[in-house]
Amino acid sequence: MSSTSASFVQIKFDDLQFFENCGGGSFGSVYRARWISQDKEVAVKKLLKIEKEAEILSVLSHKNIIQFYGAVIEPPNYGIVTEYASAGSLFDYINSNKSEEMDMDHIMTWATDIAKGMHYLHMEAPVKVIHRDLKSRNVVIAADGVLKICDFGASRFHSHTTHMSLVGTFPWMAPEVIQSLPVSETCDTYSYGVVLWEMLTREVPFKGLEGLQVAWLVVEKNERLTIPSSCPRSFAELMHQCWDADSKKRPSFKQIISILESMSNDSNLPDQCNSFLHNKAEWRCEIEATLERLKKLERDLSFKEQELKERERRLKMWEQKLTEQSNTPLLPSFDICAWTEEDVFFWMQQLTRKGDTSGEMSVYASLFKEHHITGKQLLLLEEEDLKDMGIVSRGHIIHLKTAIEKLTHDYLNLFHFPPLIKDSAGAAEESIEKVVNLELVFGYHLKPGTGPK
Repeated sequence: MSSTSASFVQIKFDDLQFFENCGGGSFGSVYRARWISQDKEVAVKKLLKIEKEAEILSVLSHKNIIQFYGAVIEPPNYGIVTEYASAGSLFDYINSNKSEEMDMDHIMTWATDIAKGMHYLHMEAPVKVIHRDLKSRNVVIAADGVLKICDFGASRFHSHTTHMSLVGTFPWMAPEVIQSLPVSETCDTYSYGVVLWEMLTREVPFKGLEGLQVAWLVVEKNERLTIPSSCPRSFAELMHQCWDADSKKRPSFKQIISILESMSNDSNLPDQCNSFLHNKAEWRCEIEATLERLKKLERDLSFKEQELKERERRLKMWEQKLTEQSNTPLLPSFDICAWTEEDVFFWMQQLTRKGDTSGEMSVYASLFKEHHITGKQLLLLEEEDLKDMGIVSRGHIIHLKTAIEKLTHDYLNLFHFPPLIKDSAGAAEESIEKVVNLELVFGYHLKPGTGPK
């Protein structure tokens, strides 16, 4: 248990009455619940163990940050208890019919809410916090309409590290995050620009494209979301600034708040913005055209991307061969970070079925499902985590750890091939065509005859 456990309220598991599942955050499922002794409606994020998220939330206090009530630390029932936002996530609102009611005042208010919450995390909190997974799903709407930033499972205290592991969601991730390079708080600025784009367009970013395709387009091709030509200039400029490839050139949230205040004083902007919002049918085709172009670009892959697909095909053949000849389980998909609890359950069933002649390990597939283990969590499991889940057999722990380590190794090999680094020289060499010139010479050859003709 962390040494910070005494810094927050410890809530008994039996003091919570659980209702429906209302979403999934980083590394855990979220449920609506009732805190019985306080007669309070709350949200409970079930976790495999209490880690940094409770430590981070326990020191935060801001109206645009989800309010932290305490944590459940009774093994194996770990969880974080926060206020319940009855209006759901910003993502769900944007993609519902309710979003048709949005006008400039609505967008400006919510854009400011998010910016103030992020400014607090970066500059005013007891310690600087980089969220690392800011997106519309991680912004919730309170009953009074105020936006609150939540889900700090991927966050880091800035003083601990500036190096990114592979967390976050590709359409919202800055290029340096995708490449696992050292980052600053402006990686959150990039994500903020995507959320602002969502509110203005009421569209899903990079809809229809797979995560790795988005990563390749953003890093290798420097692609960004399409800003319709009729979008008010001040909004367009702000989004462009947020998405600058040079993280040092992106505005801080203090600067963003100042920009939003200046925009609020522009008497012409409301009419421009509301006209833009109400004429979506006219400019939506621009976004769709870009998506089609990007999909075509993905279909017309360069040699590197073709090689990646060929590698994936070979990996599948290799995996199938091993499955037939050994105890290697099939994978639900190669994007392990996107695995759901059901995918992990499927993988565990095969793992225990093929590697367990005694049948003793067959219970672990259900055990992993009971603890809501997703693919992202699976890759992070340590020996202590397995023990916390109730696995006591040393042999079984070694067997599971070996399988998970192999899975992690295969995933990292696949993800980092080919490297997402621009190599114009290499690309030029690859594009050289070999040409063979053939010269055909035609001539007349006369043989003198014996007669006059």
